[in-house]
Amino acid sequence: MQTQQLHPLIQSLAEGIVGVWQERLPLTPYPLPEDLGYVEGHLEGEKLWISNQCYQAGPFRKLHLELARAGAGLDILHCVMFPDPHFDLPLFGCDLVGGRGQISAAIVDLSPVSGSLPPSYVAELDLWQARREEFSQPRPLPGWGSIFSPYCVFIRPQDAREEQAFLALLLDYLRLHCQIAAQAEVIRDPQRLEEVWQGQQRYCQQQRHNDRTRRVLEKAFDPAWAERYMTTVLFDLPPQP
Repeated sequence: MQTQQLHPLIQSLAEGIVGVWQERLPLTPYPLPEDLGYVEGHLEGEKLWISNQCYQAGPFRKLHLELARAGAGLDILHCVMFPDPHFDLPLFGCDLVGGRGQISAAIVDLSPVSGSLPPSYVAELDLWQARREEFSQPRPLPGWGSIFSPYCVFIRPQDAREEQAFLALLLDYLRLHCQIAAQAEVIRDPQRLEEVWQGQQRYCQQQRHNDRTRRVLEKAFDPAWAERYMTTVLFDLPPQP
């Protein structure tokens, strides 16, 4: 995966995420459309590239890591772990946006598919409350952010210490998720299966309301391409179980 010239925190995080996946999960390739694995375009006169890395593993139907860069002013990391809807698991997601040497936005969450997170997550995440509160500049969630949990961390890191603290916290969220997912059992109750599937649909549909992402893609390519990319690569709906 292309990482040259990306902000050091984004590069370190990309390597950390893939490292945890390789250590904790039996990865196999996830088929993306051939023309969307790596793409190039132009944004406001500057070259933009997008590189995608996708796997599937155990209870996860899709593990997606996207890196992107536009000129010298925009670096992006986007990651979502989509569970198979036959398993009652939240969605791990994170995004970093930076450029010109600074990270302007960093977010990580374990988003529940319905109501609240399973107790196995809450018991551990409650222990990390002080770590979530040590960042000096929290950011407000977007209007479509009702899908996020109370344990969502959305910040603008102010210095190298906060960047490293966010990196460590995010990777701990990821390790916890992989640990619990390894013990997950298939849902047997048809009503609960339907609820989980609908919850995953709601997550994808809400994420598609991210107008900032859509505008960037439309400017770099065109509206039809942006719609296809958002609905087939970024937030494809889970198949009905």
